[in-house]
Amino acid sequence: MRIAFDVSPLSHERTGVNNYIRGSLHGLAEAAAAGGHEVVAFAPTSPKGRAVIKEAVAGFPLDLRLVGLPGAHWIRTAWSRAGRPPVERFLGPIDVLHFTDWMYPPQRSGIRATTIHDLVPLRFPEWVTPRTRSMHVRKYGHAAKTCDLMFANSAFTADDVAETLGFPRDRVIVAHPGIGEAFEIDGEAADLGRPYLLTVATLEPRKNLSTLVDAFRLLGDLDLNLVIVGGRGWGEQPALAYPGVELLGRVDDAELARLYRGAAAVVYPSRFEGFGMPITEAMASGAPVVASSHPSLDEACGDAALRADPESAESFAAAIREALGQREALRTAGLAHAATFSWAKTGRIFLEGYLQFA
Repeated sequence: MRIAFDVSPLSHERTGVNNYIRGSLHGLAEAAAAGGHEVVAFAPTSPKGRAVIKEAVAGFPLDLRLVGLPGAHWIRTAWSRAGRPPVERFLGPIDVLHFTDWMYPPQRSGIRATTIHDLVPLRFPEWVTPRTRSMHVRKYGHAAKTCDLMFANSAFTADDVAETLGFPRDRVIVAHPGIGEAFEIDGEAADLGRPYLLTVATLEPRKNLSTLVDAFRLLGDLDLNLVIVGGRGWGEQPALAYPGVELLGRVDDAELARLYRGAAAVVYPSRFEGFGMPITEAMASGAPVVASSHPSLDEACGDAALRADPESAESFAAAIREALGQREALRTAGLAHAATFSWAKTGRIFLEGYLQFA
């Protein structure tokens, strides 16, 4: 089986979606190679993006086909909308086309698949840019009409896709994200000079950081800082200027793992997610976790996190206090839960899905 896999988004910075694309591709490439199949990773991308993608997939057992083009975004959009020429013209015969987040290229034959990470642009357009909404809503509609199967990062997202897009639920396959190799309990723990709570989130309304800061205000009797890792996002920026709140911006995986290991607790107050990868990363690194009680986070949390109402600072403050008193029990439960996720497993699920519908 020859599998064409779109890696266009890997030309940009590593956010949750990109981490999923990269991790699932790695797992798929390993599973395919073991089974005698071939993965062709491809992308029309900017000249700068070519170098970034090459670095992202270095060492993966696959055939990489990149075309560097000025104005690559507009070319991808035009190619998707025009519906021609088929991808086979550039890649040769294929048995599967798996497109990801930024385009839905045409194909002449074979299985057609995609991944849906969440339906935020469709359900909550106020939480994304107009460009993001336009691009993703077109993709959702096209995928629902043309795909043989879809992959979702959680059963919550899979159910949402089936209900909202009208796509057969038995053709939406759940492939939970794995956990990066950096995130493990063994290793150096960060020492920031004072105990700290840690949250990992893009600075945007959906991540609900204002509620977290309000909860932090209610913990003033504790000797704690609040450390926020993540870059500036879109929309109204949360009010984060408060004594003890420290913004670190984006950090690499090695530094993030150090921060997880050193945290008194990791707190994830998001209002809505496809899965919630920082939760399982934190657990794998040995951190106790307090997370939003929104059901989109149920699979990431399992029974290993304390939960709190995302609209209540009081609920989060109480859950944080409880977590600090149950650190060892939460660490033990979190490590066991995190051990059930791997990119190798995600990749095998992808390959099995293609074979099932071939």
